[in-house]
Amino acid sequence: MKCKLKIRQKILLYILGATGLFYIACVGYILITSRQTIYKEAMEKTQLTAEVSAKEVTAIFERELSLVRTLSQALTVYQELPQEQWHKLFLDMYLPVLRENPQIYSLWDSWEYKYYIPGYTNDFGRFVITTWREGSQLKWLYDERSMEGDPPIYGVFKRNGVEAIWEPYVDQVTKGKAEVKLMITYASPVYVNSEFAGAIATDVGLDNLQEMVSKIKPVTGSYAYLVSNSGIIAGHPNKEFIFKKIADAYPADEKKYQLTERIAKGEKFNYTIKDSSGREHLICYSPIVAGKVKTPWALVLSTPVDVIMAQARHTLWVSIIVSLLGLIAITLVLLFVSGNLTRPIKKITEALKRLARGEISEELMVSINSGDEIEEMAVAFNTSLSGLHHKTLFANDIGKGNYATQLELLSEADVLGKSLITMRDSLKNAAKEEENRKLEDQKRSWANEGHAHFGEILRQNNNDLQKLCDNVIISLVKYVGANQGGIFLLNDDDKMHPFFELISAYAWDRKKYMTKQIELGEGLVGACAMEKETIFLTEVPDDYVNITSGLGEANPRCVILVPLKHEDEVVGVVEMASFKVLEKHEVEFIEKVAESIASTILSVKINARTKMLLEQSQMQAEEMKAQEEEMRQNMEELQATQEEVSRKSGEIEEFMNSINSTAYVVEYDLGGNVINVNDSYIRLVGVPREQIIGSHHTQNLILNDKQKKEYGTFWENLKAGVSKKLRTTITSGGRSIELLETYIPVRDVDGKVFKVMKLAFEVNEFQQ
Repeated sequence: MKCKLKIRQKILLYILGATGLFYIACVGYILITSRQTIYKEAMEKTQLTAEVSAKEVTAIFERELSLVRTLSQALTVYQELPQEQWHKLFLDMYLPVLRENPQIYSLWDSWEYKYYIPGYTNDFGRFVITTWREGSQLKWLYDERSMEGDPPIYGVFKRNGVEAIWEPYVDQVTKGKAEVKLMITYASPVYVNSEFAGAIATDVGLDNLQEMVSKIKPVTGSYAYLVSNSGIIAGHPNKEFIFKKIADAYPADEKKYQLTERIAKGEKFNYTIKDSSGREHLICYSPIVAGKVKTPWALVLSTPVDVIMAQARHTLWVSIIVSLLGLIAITLVLLFVSGNLTRPIKKITEALKRLARGEISEELMVSINSGDEIEEMAVAFNTSLSGLHHKTLFANDIGKGNYATQLELLSEADVLGKSLITMRDSLKNAAKEEENRKLEDQKRSWANEGHAHFGEILRQNNNDLQKLCDNVIISLVKYVGANQGGIFLLNDDDKMHPFFELISAYAWDRKKYMTKQIELGEGLVGACAMEKETIFLTEVPDDYVNITSGLGEANPRCVILVPLKHEDEVVGVVEMASFKVLEKHEVEFIEKVAESIASTILSVKINARTKMLLEQSQMQAEEMKAQEEEMRQNMEELQATQEEVSRKSGEIEEFMNSINSTAYVVEYDLGGNVINVNDSYIRLVGVPREQIIGSHHTQNLILNDKQKKEYGTFWENLKAGVSKKLRTTITSGGRSIELLETYIPVRDVDGKVFKVMKLAFEVNEFQQ
């Protein structure tokens, strides 16, 4: 027997049953797979956190490498300068670098003798200039190294020939202290004619990196540490692990995952382990690769798995509750819809069929006055029919492009009406977006043409700074539609008093700048240069600047100041004033062009300085040639003089031998201490030489106050260069010997007294 069901029962049985089964199956599948998905996303998020932290460390390495790289590139001109000049030039460059970079412990360079000394053929041997900090002082030292061969670390760096970050080492200053301080060396090679000629390097403490790594705690219980290319732990929250090999700190992980090998290769990987308490941790390794360094480091992030999965569990329970509420909502909706659909529909079926065939006219209106749901259905049908008629007219207007036409909704539930209104709005927005797209294309085209135009200007005027600035400011003012402008360049010829100088102006109110110099930090120009950011004013003070024309003077509506900076170095400022307020894309264009202008200006200045140095070098070469000729003549004269000196030296030597054989000779320093005696005096007093040397002139003398005063005057006269004679008596071998002593001050080549010589003779010899 066939079971007959009513429409509502069929809807509930078929739709609700099928929907419920499908919904339960989908929710079950989602719940099963969501945990795996969430866990995977949590791992990826943790890995991403490690990568972001690694990029922060990479940025620090890049900054330090950029410093030595810049110095190594800048100092390739050393062969073109005399030795004394480039020694001083390099030292003058190094000391400010140390002052401005407190993280640097020392800065040193190394120059291969093979490329520094003509005729030197050994592949080893080098000259090193070292500058370092000692307390609050900066010191420097010249010395030579590797005269017997290159040390291993330097030899590897020399063979590789690329910038490098050397492995961490313990700062010798901190030896014996409880807290270990790690150091690291950043090195960049210097190439001359494509051959290795030397290196520039900085020694930097890892304190800042250790502090930064210790702050990486994305979730509770997590921590990070830093590992070098060879597996040395350079930063760790547990200080006992610092400067240990990772293979020694985590032997089990090293054995299972080959940590040291994978870090050296720069691999990104992760794994999970359990600590001693059974808690599971996710360990993520992210490589740190800076510049051209071939030895990547790694940042390691350890995160408790239960912490990152806590949110996943919460999300899972929320999903289950929402799913149940959704199933209940679907059931309620189906009950409501089925009740409305099962009401009397047959009486308007014919009208609906005609409507289904596309007929829309007032003839389809039905009139039912049953007072029940059927009447309401008829009224709804009539209303729908009227609404469709209005919607048809509305659609026709839209098709004609009349987006201003309006449609009155039948109710808040008029889906078709809302859809048509949405379609109208979408078409209207599409037309507006098309218009905006065309406007953006025009802006991009304007900017691209401007970049090409100014690129040509910069290429054509890259050997004349004044002409370059004149053409740039004139073209820039005209291109952006401003009214006047000026370029201020940094003049640092006097290192003790740098200032900004108005180098070029276009239609500028000269009353604004009676002088063309602006001190650092002074006014908007100085503030713009100091902050290295664009200053854009739309409310300009009345007394700031006026734009003058044939009709009079007026205050501009906007003023813009853009720093001319290249790699964070400000070389000048562009200032412009305009009657119109510049738009965002015009400001961005000016900022972008300013970078190219700064780069070109810096290049022009460097070329000019290089030209000046070359001219100086040529002049010095000519002077050296003249000096060599003069030196040759002097050498001939010196040779003749040496022959004369040799002859006189022989005579003096004979004279001194005569004195030593006939007199007692004693030499004193200016303090009265014996510094030398001859053999005759030693035989006279009978005391060994080592006991006499260092003894004072007053030894064995007993002086009263008057004698002490006279004795002091006696030595002051000797220091002043006045010779003195004395008669003294000494006891030797049981007999008293009376001596006649002559004290003679001895002068150096500058005429200063530096010692006193005493010649003594026995009085008896003169009496005989």
